Amino acid sequence: MAQHKSSKKRIRQDIKIRLRNRYYKKSARTSIAKLRQMTNKEEAKVFLPKVISMVDKLAKKNTWHKNKASNLKSKLTRFVNSLS
Repeated sequence: MAQHKSSKKRIRQDIKIRLRNRYYKKSARTSIAKLRQMTNKEEAKVFLPKVISMVDKLAKKNTWHKNKASNLKSKLTRFVNSLS
């Protein structure tokens, strides 16, 4: 168990940050799944920038690696462009 005041504070902060990261990651994964289920190209084109924004925010905060974010954005964009 932590003894120092700063260690206890760091533990409290880590818990909050972990929960926040889990929430944003889960939200992004749900949005990505929702986008991949879409069959209408117009709807997907409107929704794609919102998903890309979520992915960028996760990469910016180092929750996801920047290369993972880049690969995801590329795949999602190709998926939307392939819709007819």
